[in-house]
Amino acid sequence: MRSYEPHDADAAADIVRAAADRTERLRLVGGGTKAGIGRPAGNPASEDEATLSTAGLSGITLYEPAEMVVSALAGTPLAEVQALLAGRGQMLPFEPMDHRGLLGTHGTPSFGAVASTNNSGPRRINAGAARDSLIGVRFVNGRGEIIKSGGRVMKNVTGLDLVKLVAGAWGTLGLLTEVTFKVLPVQERVSTLVFAGLDDDRAVAALSAALGSPFELTGAAHLPAGIGGPEARTAMRVEGFSDSVAYRLGELTKLLKRFGAPEIVEGDTGTALWTGIRDAAPLAEPADAAIWRLSTAPTCGPALAAAIAAERDARWFYDWGGGLIWLATAAEGDAGAATVRAAVKAQGGHATLVRAPDAVRAAVPVFEPLSEPLMRITAGLKAAHDPMGVFNPGRMYAEI
Repeated sequence: MRSYEPHDADAAADIVRAAADRTERLRLVGGGTKAGIGRPAGNPASEDEATLSTAGLSGITLYEPAEMVVSALAGTPLAEVQALLAGRGQMLPFEPMDHRGLLGTHGTPSFGAVASTNNSGPRRINAGAARDSLIGVRFVNGRGEIIKSGGRVMKNVTGLDLVKLVAGAWGTLGLLTEVTFKVLPVQERVSTLVFAGLDDDRAVAALSAALGSPFELTGAAHLPAGIGGPEARTAMRVEGFSDSVAYRLGELTKLLKRFGAPEIVEGDTGTALWTGIRDAAPLAEPADAAIWRLSTAPTCGPALAAAIAAERDARWFYDWGGGLIWLATAAEGDAGAATVRAAVKAQGGHATLVRAPDAVRAAVPVFEPLSEPLMRITAGLKAAHDPMGVFNPGRMYAEI
């Protein structure tokens, strides 16, 4: 397989134009940590396919701490950007997941892939998704044109917002070459209330009550018994100035007293808890299990998990107040996938197959099948931005 590694946007555009002229397909590669997500295993590389890597597009191009904005080329290691921000007491608001432990991949997460996959962790319930902090992009479309959209400040958008459109498109609309994010200050104190022993229904009720209060959670998750520990744990994270955190912890404890007396977790223990939730670490083993990412209304989460468990052996935990379910099942091909998708359809929501053996990925749609009207819109967007179908063959335009 041929491979290309341009070192600037102009070189990337030349490669894409040449590929379009000779109908060469380009599989876009960032840090390689999400290899296989969204691409059927039954679609092997062919002679008319090459890889186009962003590894040569590396470097921080703008950092203005006072304006709380950072720009970097797409192949810049995410850790490099995070280290720079941490040195000035700042952070990316949306807590991007590290997929390496779950997927068994290596490589280095890249800054552009965060935008391309809309990679968002537990803090999404408070700070929004990656696309909500993404304010500017440069990318090469399927015609080999260099497109700039957005800038360095937040402002209203009239017409088609390309910044939001390419976030979560998984490289199917173009090759991101540079991205710009708004950042936030690191909080003075981070504390987590942990309630022990709640079943799924009571846990989601507790999370919903806390999220509906004025006390501003930045994390809301439930780990059933046996997931990362022998006892069920329901975690609610609170961040901010120390006095504010102390007050909100007290008010939340009073508000939720019917659910028991919580433990307050801080420091390295709290960081490890939320890192594990962010990275779906409790489900990483066994390595041959199929991993699903289910989105639904939080109040429907326990019924959705129970419906799947009634048909298949399954393990799961909840994030985003119950609205996100990480689910592990035995890799059983079409039958297992049919159970998951039927349960999701009954409760409302969508399911993404994040990890599975090759035989399962070859037989099962990775993303939730789109309705016919949405498929028409999707196909139209793809045709407008990549008329020759150059980018990411075999991967649908859909986000997880």
